[in-house]
Amino acid sequence: MISKKALYAIRALMSLARVAPEAMNTGEIVLANDLPRKFLEAILLDLKRARITVSERGREGGHRLARAPGEINLADIIRAIDGPLAMLPCASVTSYRPCDDCPDVENCQIRRALAKGRDALAEVLESTTLADLVERPDMAPAGVFV
Repeated sequence: MISKKALYAIRALMSLARVAPEAMNTGEIVLANDLPRKFLEAILLDLKRARITVSERGREGGHRLARAPGEINLADIIRAIDGPLAMLPCASVTSYRPCDDCPDVENCQIRRALAKGRDALAEVLESTTLADLVERPDMAPAGVFV
């Protein structure tokens, strides 16, 4: 399950994708998505650190996508906010770490099953971009209002 923070990040980025390559200020994103301002500010900072967005101060400033909407996928966003897609660190591709109490990582059936689940999930999330969500509302995950 993704966090509310990741869901809000997707909503905010969909708003930015709709106006790309133009920018939106935080207040505009808040109003467009009915998001809590302080929470959104923290999310936007995480997205900037992950190089998904860029921001500029001043009257003409605001937040904009760092890349085209078709180049930012859901996996990028979720990893930036929630971390690895895998349910256990031993099943992660991006943050692999053996479980502390696992007697045999190489032959662990739990790890194998969860790695298959991670692969299936990653395939869907990596092939779904912000452009898909904005241009094809039927692609939006449940809970994301278009």
